[in-house]
Parts: sequence; C-alpha cells; structure tokens
Amino acid sequence: MLNKVDANRQTDSKEYKSEMKTLEKQMTALQESIQQLQIPTVIVFEGWGASGKGTQIARVVYPWDPRFFNVYTMDKVTEDMRMRPFLWPYWTRTPARGRISIYDKSWHRIMLPDRTGKWKTAVSGSPDLLYDINAFEKQLTDDGVLIVKLFLHISKDEQKNRLKELEKNSETAWRVDEKDWEQNKNYDQHLAHFSQMLQRTNTSESPWHIVESNDRKFAVIKIYKIIISSVQKAAEKLMQTNKLVHAEPPKYTGKKFLHSVYIKNENDNENAEKQKRKKSSSQGTITEKEYRDKLELYQKNISALGHRMYIKRRPVVIVYEGWDAAGKGGNIKRLTEELDPRCYEVIPIGPPSQTELSNHYLWRFYNKIPKDGHFAIFDRSWYGRILVERVEQLTPVPVWQRAYQEINEMEAHMYHHGAIIFKFWMHIDRDEQLRRFRAREADPLKQHKITEDDWRNRSKWDLYEEAADEMILKTNTPFAPWTIIESNNKKTARIKVLETVAATLDNALR
Repeated sequence: MLNKVDANRQTDSKEYKSEMKTLEKQMTALQESIQQLQIPTVIVFEGWGASGKGTQIARVVYPWDPRFFNVYTMDKVTEDMRMRPFLWPYWTRTPARGRISIYDKSWHRIMLPDRTGKWKTAVSGSPDLLYDINAFEKQLTDDGVLIVKLFLHISKDEQKNRLKELEKNSETAWRVDEKDWEQNKNYDQHLAHFSQMLQRTNTSESPWHIVESNDRKFAVIKIYKIIISSVQKAAEKLMQTNKLVHAEPPKYTGKKFLHSVYIKNENDNENAEKQKRKKSSSQGTITEKEYRDKLELYQKNISALGHRMYIKRRPVVIVYEGWDAAGKGGNIKRLTEELDPRCYEVIPIGPPSQTELSNHYLWRFYNKIPKDGHFAIFDRSWYGRILVERVEQLTPVPVWQRAYQEINEMEAHMYHHGAIIFKFWMHIDRDEQLRRFRAREADPLKQHKITEDDWRNRSKWDLYEEAADEMILKTNTPFAPWTIIESNNKKTARIKVLETVAATLDNALR
C-alpha cells in the first residue's frame, strides 16, 4: 500500500503561507461545528519514527480552543494497560459528544512488531486482533463518532537525515535510540508491516489517509484538508440521519426460553404428576443442612480459586441480570463472602449519568473492566440497552437492534484477552415476584427496595420476557454463555451460582 506513495511531494513557502491563512480559519470554525453538532471526533496519528507526528499534532491543535480536546501519547504501555484488553486504554479515552481525542500512536500498533522487529505479544497479527480492531472502529462510527486516521509517510533517506538532526541537538538527542536506527536499517521490512496493517484496517467507515511527509509544509496542508473534509462529510451525514424514529420493534418469534422454565417454590405443594407435566425440570428442594454444607464447600473452593486466578492473572467478569426481586443482591453476597475483598469489585448499574450519556453506551462498562487476576461483578449491566431501553422505548429501534452484535464483540474482546465470563439470568415467576413485592412493602427495613418503577415494570412483564428471550438467544455464545438460575427458591439459586462459578474456574485453571 505504501510502495506506490511518493513521500517527496512538496509545497513552496509562498503557497504554504497563502493556504494556511484560510485553512486555520476553517479549522477554528470546524471545532465550533464539532461542538454545536455534538460530533465526537477521534484523530489518529500513525507513521514512521521521526515522521513528525508531534509537530503535526501541534499544528492541528494550534487554531483550537484547548478546553475541548485531549491529546494522548500511547507509545508507552503501562502496567495498568497490560493487565486489561488492549483496547481498554483507547475505549476509556474516547471523546464525549462535541469533544476531540487525538492519539499519538494508536490501537493498530498491536498488529506490528516493535522497532527491533520483535512481536509485542504472542498473538500479534492473529485474526482475533483484526476482528477486535475493526469491530471497535465500527461500534464507534455506528454511534456517530468521526474517526480520522492519518499515516505520516517518509522515505528511508529522509528518516535517516531527521534522526541525525535530532541527535546533533542536545535538547532532542534523547528522542533517538537504537530502535529508531533499527527501523531505518530495516526500512523495507517495516514498510511491509505498515502496509499490511493499513490494508487490513482500512474500512469504508474509517479509512486511512496517507500523508506524504518528507516536506512538513505539504504534510500540514494535507492534514488540515483531510480533517476539514472529514468533518464536513460527518456533518452532512448527521443532518440526513439525525432523527431516528422510535418505530415499533419487530415482533420476536424466536424460542421462549423463560416461559418454559419451571421454577419450584420453597412452599410448592404441587403433586408429582403435575410437576412432571411442566415444560422443563424442577429446580428441586434443599434442606437447611444441605444448604449450609454446600454453601461452605463452594465458598471455600471459590476463595481458593480466586487466589489461583490472581496468581495466573486471569480476569473474571460476572454479570447478573433478571427480574426485580429475583435475589441478585443476596446471591452476590454469598458469592463474595469468602473472596479476598482486594480482588473483586461489585458494580451496581443504574440509569446513566449525563457524562455517561454523552459517550458511547459501552464506555462506562469498559471503564470497569477488571485487571488481570481480579473479579468484576455487575449487578445489571450493558444488557440494559436491549432490556429496559428497548421496553421503555428509551433508545431508537435501530440503535438497540445493533447492540446484540456490539455486546458480543465486547465480550469476545474480553475473552480474547483471557477473561472468564459468567452471565446469570435470575428467574422467578410472576406469583413469586408479587409475593416478594408485598413482603417488602410490609417490612419497614425493606420498604426502600420497592418503588413505583418496580410495579410499573411488573405491568410490562410480557414485554420484558420477550426482550429477555431474544437477548438470551442472540448473545448466548461459547465464550460467554448464559446460565438461567431458577430463583423462586433462593437457597438453591445461590448454590447453583456458586457451583457453576467453582466448576468453571476450576476447569479453566486446569
């Protein structure tokens, strides 16, 4: 891809001064447009060592108000970054609506050997990386993010001359090391790697722009024009698609998982013959002694497994979804009672804040991805987009419909990094929910747990059940499967979760 690019294109000083006067004014107006239209904008600077990325970033932001952009240097990989999926530092730095994030080097570098020719990770260049990168960019652009990707290209001779100039100056000599000279020495090899990276990550949603950078004046003019044109196109696209109609969602005709789940109540007096006619098997009963014995056994197992997960640096993500009053809180308490509290975090998810609403909806969840060796336990999660936001018509139909794939891609990215993912649907029937609601209302210590929203949600039981059925069908994957926890009986529900976690972690460590 780079073989056919002539890096020697030039602009004379007179033409440069003339064009820059106009372009700088356009860039100033451009930032105002980005704010007014609330376009989140990502600008990526990639390229050769000594190709002028720092200089060109400074030229780009010169006409802009510094209060509304951030520049991130992503060359150094910190310990915090190493302990999370490779896209985590980029997800957490994505811009809110109306803001600009500029990356000096980017997520694409994971596909390249370093400047010594060594691969950064054992899986560099694998299909999983390419899948994760392209999925990440499409998720952002689908959400209205403008991504401008710039690759600064210089010739081998120009790179050599610049490295020598930097070394001569005592104030800049520190910027040159053996890795830079190795890249220049093996220029053709690195050219092939760069070309492959550009070709594989060049998409219609976020194409690469090659900037011939031997002449810095030519480069800055081209960069300005690319950014101006890209924002103008994004604004036109926004005008055309700004109003997404809250259309009636299509009727779901798939398998009714939850409707067929039979849940045995703690005080269930149905006779055996009637139980046999149920569509799925009973959850069974458990004595107090059996419960206590199993609780102690599995909690001790999970405690020991938690220590082993920490040593092996395997992250664990546990998602709880389910009906109101299904017992998520009590279940989480039993799961964590014997875990080292330094190694887990329970994350209750409520309505998004204004800051969270101004970002991609997955942004707040990426901010909570656990470090390697730690547990993140979500009391409700990213599935709110295809449950409550769908049923309550808080999100346009096309937006929540694409969330199935986006969620699968996010979970795949965590899995590719080595995460073990559990997803529990806490299931109770309507009668049991009503009994628990009334019990909460009657108990002064639990009255805070029941609200008008709970009763309103109950009135939409069928809609929520339909949404949950479709959710389970479309997001049940081999790497992140759903487990339905029959929860009319709280004790057996707790034991099933503990047993599932213990068995899965033990198997993963084997």
